[in-house]
Amino acid sequence: MSSSEQFLELLRGAQAGLDEGFQGDRAAQETALPLGAADALSAAARRMHDNYPYGSPLYAGQMLKPPHAVARAAYAMAMAVNPNNHALDGGRASSAMELEAVVEIAAMFGFEQHLGHLTSSGTIANLEALWVAGQLQPGKMVVASAQAHYTHTRISGVLGLPFRAIAVDSLNCMDMADLEAALKTGEVGTVVATLGTTATGSVDPLDRILELREQYGFRVHVDGAYGGYFTLAGNLGGAARRAYDLIPQVDSAVIDPHKHGLQPYGCGCVVFADPSIARFYRHDSPFTYFTAAQLGELHLGEISLECSRAGAAAVALWTTQRMFPLVRDGAFARGLESCRDAALRMYELLAVSDTFVVPQAKPQLDIVFWAARAETAEASSALAQSIFDRAAGLGLHLALATLPVKLFAPGTWAKGESVMCLRSVLMKWEHAEWVEKIFDLLSAAASP
Repeated sequence: MSSSEQFLELLRGAQAGLDEGFQGDRAAQETALPLGAADALSAAARRMHDNYPYGSPLYAGQMLKPPHAVARAAYAMAMAVNPNNHALDGGRASSAMELEAVVEIAAMFGFEQHLGHLTSSGTIANLEALWVAGQLQPGKMVVASAQAHYTHTRISGVLGLPFRAIAVDSLNCMDMADLEAALKTGEVGTVVATLGTTATGSVDPLDRILELREQYGFRVHVDGAYGGYFTLAGNLGGAARRAYDLIPQVDSAVIDPHKHGLQPYGCGCVVFADPSIARFYRHDSPFTYFTAAQLGELHLGEISLECSRAGAAAVALWTTQRMFPLVRDGAFARGLESCRDAALRMYELLAVSDTFVVPQAKPQLDIVFWAARAETAEASSALAQSIFDRAAGLGLHLALATLPVKLFAPGTWAKGESVMCLRSVLMKWEHAEWVEKIFDLLSAAASP
């Protein structure tokens, strides 16, 4: 039986189990599919052929990881109800499942208490965290590293908060001297520590940021949209391990289950260490929250900026976390560890190659980048683009990123501030078994 057939059997069983709970109600709802439905779906399937093979281990480019089959099936099954987790009236079961799933995420981060919920994306999760920061410290500046996700600049603009990018050091992490220079102005209200930058998977030194908080006083927000789950990995380097172990001391954190959490798109999460920030969300509505009011509970719609949200996302996440608990030494944690092992192995192969140049620092998570060996940064960049194109022709899909030359050993290039690098996100659990194949194809693409 193929994987597609197995998935359909899984979904068929889940749907049958759901239908049992609605036997008296569903009969009145059911109608035959209209004529042309099959043709329309066939046309959609054909259009979807125009995509890269995201599920293949040879797709090792952007942060695109197909959801687990159990998450797909749970989401599709829940869509038969199409719950809305804005209010209990629209999603009783899925709302309870969301709260339970978020409790597990907060526990993974080590929060003894929390307030949190799912969002439609990591961007919205970061928006909520910085919105609360702005409520607590109106007009105060938000700072993040120059390699942090661009969403922080945009969000700060939306919120009307000043923003400053902090320089990065030779490891592509936030430069502490530049951070302290910003802090000395007295204008900084929030420092965003990125644990897993989008381009390189670098981990900001949270231990040193927290030391500066003791002196200058500011909120610390962890952007773990990509790298948050790596707190469960047992094979991190010392600097990264220290950073993750200190997450319980921050004010807020976000994570994207639709990245390493095996979920379909449309699933982010924000958690706050202080539940009292719920006061900033409180509002009244003349047409929702009736069920929550009767139960005397604060509902999800009253602690989030978004209104309607897909309850199916909560059902998928809850189901996946039943199958893969968020614990160290579990199957989920081992999957993350295999991803980092893959990046380290790829770095080792690149380091002994005469064709490529590796950065000074080994991968901290599962993203590895490298440059083409050439006399100038300009020539290296042009060669990287050529290799990228030829690799795609061989079935190997990589990514490109323009990065500071100071990430490489001094003297690698005589001049130039940046260089276009080849980049690989080895985020599939099976990537550890495919590194040699990936490297062989890369070498073939780089051959004259």
